[in-house]
Amino acid sequence: MLFTRKQLFQLILPLIAEQFLAVSVGLVDVMMVSRAAGEAGIAGVSLVDTLNVLLITLFSSLATGGAVVASQYLGKKEPDNASKAGGQLIITTLFFALIIMAISLIGNENLLRVIYGEPEKDIMRSAATYFFITAFSFPFLAVYNSCAALFRAMGNSKISMYVSIIMNLINVAGIYIMVFLLHMGVEGVAVPTLVARAASAIIIYTLIRQKKNIIHVNNILHAGIDFRMIKRILNIGVPNGLENSIFQIGKILVQGLVTSLGAVAIAANGVAGTIAGFALIPGSAMGLAMITVVGRCVGAEDIAQAKKYTVKIMKLCYLILGLLNIGIFLFREQIIGLFALSGPSEKTTMALIIYHSICCCIIWPLSFALPNALRAANDVKATMTISILSMWIWRIGFSYFLVKGLHMGVMGVWVAMTIDWLFRGICFTLRFIKGKWIRHAYLN
Repeated sequence: MLFTRKQLFQLILPLIAEQFLAVSVGLVDVMMVSRAAGEAGIAGVSLVDTLNVLLITLFSSLATGGAVVASQYLGKKEPDNASKAGGQLIITTLFFALIIMAISLIGNENLLRVIYGEPEKDIMRSAATYFFITAFSFPFLAVYNSCAALFRAMGNSKISMYVSIIMNLINVAGIYIMVFLLHMGVEGVAVPTLVARAASAIIIYTLIRQKKNIIHVNNILHAGIDFRMIKRILNIGVPNGLENSIFQIGKILVQGLVTSLGAVAIAANGVAGTIAGFALIPGSAMGLAMITVVGRCVGAEDIAQAKKYTVKIMKLCYLILGLLNIGIFLFREQIIGLFALSGPSEKTTMALIIYHSICCCIIWPLSFALPNALRAANDVKATMTISILSMWIWRIGFSYFLVKGLHMGVMGVWVAMTIDWLFRGICFTLRFIKGKWIRHAYLN
C-alpha cells in the first residue's frame, strides 16, 4: 500500500484546516466590509472577488499541473526530477502572475465596467479600490500556491496549514486595526489581505528551499529554464487552467446577470457565496488530496490502488461534507446574522443557503472532487471538455432562462448552478466506472 490510513489522515486533515483558513480570509473581508462600508462595500468586494478568482485560477491550475508531475515522479522514485519540476513550476506561475497583475492594475475600473456594466457609483468605487490593491498580491499568491502544491505532493500538508494560520492572523489583526481603530473603509480590508498574502509567500518559499525536503527548490533566479519540463507541466496545467478559467468566466457572466437584479441580490449572492465556500471546504480538501494520492499511484503504475484510494477518499468526502452542511443548515440564522444585511437581503440569503446545503451534500463531490482523480491520471482533456460544455449549457444558459424567462431572481442562478453540478457528476462518474481514464495514466 502506497498510503496507510494514518498517512491519508495526516494528508487530509491539515488540508481541511488549510482550506478553512483560506476561505475564512474572504469571510472576514466580507464581514468587516459590511461594518465599514455597508451593502455597497459588500457588493463591490463580491464583484472583485469573482474576478480575482478567475485571475488567480490561471496559476493555481498550473500549480495543480506541477503537483501532478511531481507526484508522478515521486511514484517513480525520481526525487531529483520532482525537485526540478518544482523549480520550473514556480518560475512559470510567477511569470503568468506578473502579467496578470500588470493587466489588472492598468485596466482596473475599465475592466470592471466591461465585465459588469454600470453598477451603482458606490459599488463601483468600492470595487475599483479593492481590485487595485489586491492585484499586487497576485505574484505572492502564485508563489504560495506553487509551493503549497509541492508540499502536498510530498504528502506534507501541515506546512501550508501552518502558513495559512500565520496569514490569517496577520489578515485579521490588520483589518481590525485599519477598520475599527483607523476607521478605514474598503482599503482597510484590502491592504491587510495584501500584506498577509505577501508574508505567506515569503515564508513558504523559504521552507521549500530547505534541502531536507524530498522536493526542494534552489534559487529560482539562478535556475535555468527547462522547456521540456515546463511543457510537461503545461500539458496538465493548461487544460486544467482553461477549464477553470472558462468556469470562472461563466461565473462572471452570471455575476453580471446578478448585478442587473440590484443591490439586494448582489449582497445576498455575495454573502451566500461566502458561506457556501465554507460548506465546500471538505470537498476542496479531498480534491487536493486526490491529486497527491492518485498521482503517486499513477507514477508507480498501480491503477488498482488508484481506484481503491479514489473510492475511499470519495466516501470520506461525503461523510465530512454531509456533517458540515447539516451544521450550517441548523445554525443558518446565527451564521447569516454575523453580516450586516438588510431585511430583504437577509431573507434572500437564507433561501440560498438552505438550497445550497441540501444540494452540496448530494451532488458536489461527484462533480468536483472525483474529476481530480482523473486529472491526476493525465485524463485532463476529457474533464476539460465535459466541464466547459456543462458550464455554458447549464450554468450560463439556464441562469438566463430561469432569471429572465421564469423571473426566479437570484435563486434561478443557484438552481442553474446545481443543474451544472448534476450533469458533471453523471459524466465523471460514468467515465471513472467505465475506466476510460486508465489509458491516459500510462502517458507519462
